[in-house]
Parts: sequence; structure tokens; C-alpha cells
Amino acid sequence: MAFNPYEQNLEKTPANYQPLSPLSIVARAAAVYPDHVAIIHGSQRIAYREYYARCRRLASALAQRYIGKGDTVSVMLSNTPPMLEAHVGVPMTGAVLHALNTRLDAAIIAFQLDHAHTKALIVDREFAPVVREALTLSKVQPLLIDYDDPEFPQPHDRLSYLDYEEFVQTGDPAFQWRMPDDEWEAISLNYTSGTTGNPKGVVYHHRGAALMCYANTIATGMGQHPVYLWTLPMFHCNGWCFPWSVATVAGTHVCLRWVRPKAIYDAIADHKVTNLCGAPIVMATLLNAPESERREITHAVSFSHAAAPPPEAVLSRMQEAGFRLTHLYGLTETYGPAVLNEWKSDWDSLDKEAWAAKRARQGVRYAALEDLTVMDPATMRVVPADGETMGEVMFRGNIVMKGYLKNPKATDEAFRGGWFHSGDLGVLHPDGYIQLKDRSKDIIISGGENISSIEVEDVLYKHPAVAHCAVVAKPDEKWGETPCAFVEVKPGVSVSEDEIVAHCQSHLARYKVPRHVVFAEVPKTSTGKIQKFRLRELAREL
Repeated sequence: MAFNPYEQNLEKTPANYQPLSPLSIVARAAAVYPDHVAIIHGSQRIAYREYYARCRRLASALAQRYIGKGDTVSVMLSNTPPMLEAHVGVPMTGAVLHALNTRLDAAIIAFQLDHAHTKALIVDREFAPVVREALTLSKVQPLLIDYDDPEFPQPHDRLSYLDYEEFVQTGDPAFQWRMPDDEWEAISLNYTSGTTGNPKGVVYHHRGAALMCYANTIATGMGQHPVYLWTLPMFHCNGWCFPWSVATVAGTHVCLRWVRPKAIYDAIADHKVTNLCGAPIVMATLLNAPESERREITHAVSFSHAAAPPPEAVLSRMQEAGFRLTHLYGLTETYGPAVLNEWKSDWDSLDKEAWAAKRARQGVRYAALEDLTVMDPATMRVVPADGETMGEVMFRGNIVMKGYLKNPKATDEAFRGGWFHSGDLGVLHPDGYIQLKDRSKDIIISGGENISSIEVEDVLYKHPAVAHCAVVAKPDEKWGETPCAFVEVKPGVSVSEDEIVAHCQSHLARYKVPRHVVFAEVPKTSTGKIQKFRLRELAREL
């Protein structure tokens, strides 16, 4: 082997190598901007000095209960200050934060608590009834801590004798918290949505969380001291890592307990919100708000949206309302957003149809992601960049999960061939941008022809009466499968099945047109994703 002088006497030492972690970013914000407001919640104002001290108090109080490295602390909280404190205070002890989806039923909560082997559980009293039921089903009996939100007191009985505020006050504000020994250490646990069977536990590491702090600020254009409104649930992929990211630029978190239009408009106007994130359903909430609940927006507001791109009409209305839109894409396994529809200024001059086509694409890799492409999963070869050949979207890099907790088989399957297999089907455009066409399980195969449910849904959304829709496969004796459309109509509007079918016939090849149209409320998860597994069951029963 040839002599390499750059590898001689140039070793890693504590002076030149430290593990990456978002915890050091929060500490820096508190040191540099101690008096800047970190959190707004109703009448509460918490400066970075106090926020950092409270996080250390929480860590200290947990450590006094012998909670540390390798332990799981679960939380059932809304977008409130304790949720932000848990994102810092829990990993300060070396423990792993598990944020429960607040809309889960008792059985799934019990499953997650047992699977995570939860040692401590912090519960907002709003969710006490369902958690009480879950604890009768779970094997673990964690340390229980109740949070009673002073801004929104709850009527439900407490679960324990421990009050969150009293618990935090038992901790030391000067607690000597620990950085991870290795940046590969777990920082959080997030369960997949569980739309089929029990959810899988996705494990994040400190390195990925830290890199997301920088990547999120770049992708969303957050400058110094942004004001970030929490319309996105923090339990969803750790709020796409924004609980940590906002501290990178010493921003202000504006807590929002419930996603209601008046509260959103008031927060944007009163606090001069600069950034918010969410699923397209948040856009609908804003656009469909009654005039009495709206406020004029006189400053620039950046809205980062994920999931399928909203209809062209919705995008246009959001821009007219004063929002600057950024389309993101990712999965729980990629810390939330890992792909960005990086918009180019010359696209603004495109005609309406071409502009909408560019907007529909998911885009290119985040700055913190090393590789992104579309491959044939059987051969593991990149598909032609023709915008037509479908393959599976695959990721590789430092913002891909460690793996699935206690599930080596699923982890190995997800990482087969050295890439993370997303399960999403898409195409690769000549300029390198990817575009989703469907989930692998959502492709409809009719008479041997592949039909993209997303393509049919895009056409349905162009009908002025359609508020939400989803297309799934319905078993058919002759064709194997045919498209079945579930349509949720806008309030106060009426439309017939024949009108919907005629609309689709004018935009789609005949074999792609839905053979059945069902008018009903389209079931969604708490994060706005449509639950197609439920619709597939309904379609089979038709």
C-alpha cells in the first residue's frame, strides 16, 4: 500500500471530532440569543435561556428516576411547550423520544408502548381517557406524568400523582447533560402509520437529526429568527425535525394545539409567522375558512407542503392568498422530507399546463441526502430518464433511518442492495427530477395494463365539485381489477356519477376511467394521508 501522508499522525481527537447532534445546536441558540423568544403558546412567552434551562430540568428529573441511555420515553402531547422540551430534554439523558400519534386508538397505543418498552410516559390530560384504556392492555407500566395545559385546561381526571410542571421543577437547571458517545446513537423512535397491520418502529440517530437541522433551513428558506407556526403535528416524523431545526436560526416556535382556520390566521397575523408546514389538507382548511375567520396577510409566508401535490387550482389560490409554496417529499424512514421540488425562476414564465406539470414533480434530493434515484427493484438498475419508465424510488444517505426496531427482517428488506426501498413508484425526468406515480400496492392492473391511481386522482381533482378523492382497485372477473373512485364532494355542491365519469372520459384513456364512483367522506390519517387500505376493503365489498 502506498504511503499516504494525510493518514499519518492526523487522528481523531476530542479537539477535532465530536459527534453530530441537534442538542449542541439548541445549546448554541440559548448561548447566543438567551433573551430571544423561543416559544409562544397562548399568553406564554419562553425565551431561549428559559427554554434551555427547562430542557435541562426535564433531563435531570428523568435521570433522577434512573432513565438514561437505551431507555424509551413516550409522550402523548399536542403541539405544546412540553413537546418541544421533550425533543431536547429526553435525548439529553441518552434516552430515546417516542412521540405517540394523538389520534391512535388504545390497542395501537398499547402495542407501541410494549414494543418500545416505555419507561416513562408524559400525557396531556386531553388524551387521558384513551391512554388509561391503553394501559389496561399494555404489559409495561411506565412512570406516568400528567401535563395540564394552563392555556387549555382539560376536564379529564389525572392518570398519576405526578404533574409535569412539578416534575420539571424537581430537576436541576444546570444539569450536566450528555452528548451522545457516538452520533449513531438513537435519538427518537417513530412508528409508521400502521395502515396495514402493526406499525413498524423507525429509529432515527443523532447524526441524521443534526443534518436535518441544516437541510431544512436551506430547503425552506428560513433566515435568521424565523417565526414558525406548528400546523404540522410534532408526533409526525418528529415534526419533520423542525423542533430542532428552528433553533439553528434561533427562530420562534408558535404552538398550535388544534389546526383550526381562525387560530392559524390569527397566529400568522398577530405573530408575523414566516414559515409553516403541513399536508394539503391544511391548505384546504385555510382556503375554505369562512370570511369571518380570515385575516389579511400583509407579509411573505412560506408554506412547505408534502404528500401528493395539491390540485392546480388550490396551488394558485394559495399563492394568490400570499403564501410561497415549497413542495417536499419523504417518508417516516427518511426523517420526513428528503426530497425538494427545487423551483427554478425561469419556470415562472411557463404556460399554465407546463407550470402545473413542473409543480407536480417531487423533485431532487435534499442537501443532506447523498443519493436519490428510480430503479427497477428486480435488477437494481436505474430506469431510463425519460419521464415515462416506472420504477421504485430509492434513497441512500445520512438522513435514512437506522432501521426498524426489533425487526431485522423488515430492515434487511428495506435496505436490500444498499439502498432504502421506499415502496413508491415513480419516474425519472431528463433533468434528474423524480415524480411519483403510485405506491407499489396502489397500482391498478386492469386487463394486463398498469393504471396509476395518482393519474386518475389528478383528473378527478380538476373537477370543481371534488374536495377529496382516492382511487383504488376493485376486483373484476373479466379484467382482474378496475378503478374505483371514492369522491368527497365540496360542501353545498352536488354532482352525479355520470358527470364524474364523463369528466374522466374527457381526460383519460378509456381503460383508466373509474367503473364505479362512490360518494363518501374519504378516510384520512391524523396527518392528512388518505387511508387507501380502508377503501380497498370497501371496494371489495361493493
